[in-house]
Amino acid sequence: MLALRSLLFNLAFYLNLIAFMVLGAVFYVTPRAWSIAALKVWARSSLLLLRWIVGLDVEVRGRENLTEGPLLVASKHQSLWETFALLPLFKDPAVVLKRELTYIPLFGWFALKFRMIPVDRSAGAPALRRMLETAEREKAAGRQIIVFPEGTRRAPGAPPAYRPGTAALYRKLDLPCVPIALNSGLFWPRRKFLRYPGTVIVEILPQIPPGLDRRQFDLVLQERIETATDRLVAEAGGPRDTNGTKRERQLDSAPA
Repeated sequence: MLALRSLLFNLAFYLNLIAFMVLGAVFYVTPRAWSIAALKVWARSSLLLLRWIVGLDVEVRGRENLTEGPLLVASKHQSLWETFALLPLFKDPAVVLKRELTYIPLFGWFALKFRMIPVDRSAGAPALRRMLETAEREKAAGRQIIVFPEGTRRAPGAPPAYRPGTAALYRKLDLPCVPIALNSGLFWPRRKFLRYPGTVIVEILPQIPPGLDRRQFDLVLQERIETATDRLVAEAGGPRDTNGTKRERQLDSAPA
């Protein structure tokens, strides 16, 4: 049943995505606020599909740590799940993403319409400067800048690998930073077909105020996210085998 439910969900998820990009083409020309609202409707519909088909729900803790106006949001990245599931939490999210994604037909056009923040990770310092300039414009528009500090998905228990871009954004934007911990990788594993029932826990942690130097910020950010993430992974029982049973966390601790 686990494999069947996973197959049905994956089919429904990607059909829903295609329908949004094709039937929702009108949102290419509507005001961007309407387009962002439509994006969040699609994200919520994907979460409903997960609940109905797989039995996977979500619990959000710490909403009181989100404040109005522009913010820098730094989230743990274990799965594809958080790339859409976090969007409804924010009024006007702008996600930092790989520039290559904007080249994908339909998907990339929507990313540009939503004014997401592309970064060419192979271009070094010039790309970083362009990303910071774009992020500063979105800050001026009152948006919430969402970044995944490790830049790629890391399996639950994998050693952290934080990149310097988040600290650069923190120093440039002079905004409070909201760290987010989660355990999505237990239920929607990276590079795997299966989707497990349960509850993904998202914990919005206390804000890091602006003004720290880079090293201080890096230490505080990583300590908060990793400590809370380890706790959430342990709370859910650690990684699972393909039959859905829990297995010891250290078996999945190899680097991504």
